[in-house]
Amino acid sequence: MDISSARSLAGPPIPLGAGAAGRRSSSFHLLLRQRRHLRANFRCSVDATKPAAVASEAEAAAGRRECFGVFCTTYDLKADDKTKSWKKLVNIAVSGAAGMISNHLLFKLASGEVFGPDQPIALKLLGSERSFQALEGVAMELEDSLYPLLREVSIGIDPYEVFEDVDWALLIGAKPRGPGMERAALLDINGQIFADQGKALNAVASPNVKVMVVGNPCNTNALICLKNAPNIPAKNFHALTRLDENRAKCQLALKAGVFYDKVSNVTIWGNHSTTQVPDFLNAKIDGRPAKEVIQDTKWLEEEFTKTVQTRGGVLIQKWGRSSAASTAVSIVDSIRSLVTPTPEGDWFSSGVYTTGNPYGIAEDIVFSMPCRSKGDGDYELVSKVEMDDFLWERIKKSEAELLAEKKCVAHLTGEGDAFCDLPGDTMLPGEK
Repeated sequence: MDISSARSLAGPPIPLGAGAAGRRSSSFHLLLRQRRHLRANFRCSVDATKPAAVASEAEAAAGRRECFGVFCTTYDLKADDKTKSWKKLVNIAVSGAAGMISNHLLFKLASGEVFGPDQPIALKLLGSERSFQALEGVAMELEDSLYPLLREVSIGIDPYEVFEDVDWALLIGAKPRGPGMERAALLDINGQIFADQGKALNAVASPNVKVMVVGNPCNTNALICLKNAPNIPAKNFHALTRLDENRAKCQLALKAGVFYDKVSNVTIWGNHSTTQVPDFLNAKIDGRPAKEVIQDTKWLEEEFTKTVQTRGGVLIQKWGRSSAASTAVSIVDSIRSLVTPTPEGDWFSSGVYTTGNPYGIAEDIVFSMPCRSKGDGDYELVSKVEMDDFLWERIKKSEAELLAEKKCVAHLTGEGDAFCDLPGDTMLPGEK
């Protein structure tokens, strides 16, 4: 294997069509992006008749790079052999890519489960200096899985490098709240991460990039991110509340004695915290209002609501770890809800920017609300929903929490000095 520096590489790889029979000439390159000032690309040409070249000690010391170039194989095909069915490559950035959620998510993305069986993708994985070796391991596992739709993988620790030209940014990496840490401190620490990532997206990502914020507190982190990315439409930013919706659907199905595919029109309103509002008023079970099917109002208002709000914490107590797998599934569900048309009459939940909303919710925050999509990556808010005093009172409580969080991160959103006066009775899902 001959290894040589290749800073000016050929264009993106041409996928191999199903009927291609021509000779392949494989060339591999790895894009390991570590720092903006330290950028190394390698091309590896495979020739079984030549001995492998030994990397210099300097190269080895610069990060122990390995060539994961199978993701960037180019093929010598005649024009008429090139597939006509595959779509333009979609670039997807994932932060916290060496973590447990990503360990489940990346393979779903690579398999075609998310964007479809004819959509090639490139994965751009963002980690830290501490996790860089683990990122290499992630890339190796992806390589060994032989996903035909996964055309490129790059890894790095600089968001300005990793986010370049991305169409989707899935921002998972965040610091968890440690013992004794004040919620205000968590907002500040993670807020700085998402402020930096927002600036990087603004500078180098696709102008219409879709951003899904998973790292908690995800609503306010999404607000910080969008405020630091003024060139990207605010509507393109989402905070993940789909796991809460999925949990609510499960509880309604269990109580009604039906399978969960019979449950629709479930909304999570508000913050991804214990003030979130699972909406049973507008939910339907087998096409009928949930309150007609489940006539136990006390259960709906008390046990159902509390169960959904605290489900994450209960899971941690039972299993000793957070809900990484189901979170990954909910990220998949969220993306698919944006890239496939919403079924007629149904909707889905997502934390989105409130300015211009039809419900009377405070503007200029990120708040989970009911959405519909035509499958083009965009969405519209559902205009007609029922509202009663019970639902509205709880929506206002979650709104108040988010407005307080917004004041606490004003220094990160360009709105002056921060002032923290957070409600003391609310927590992130999973906190004790």
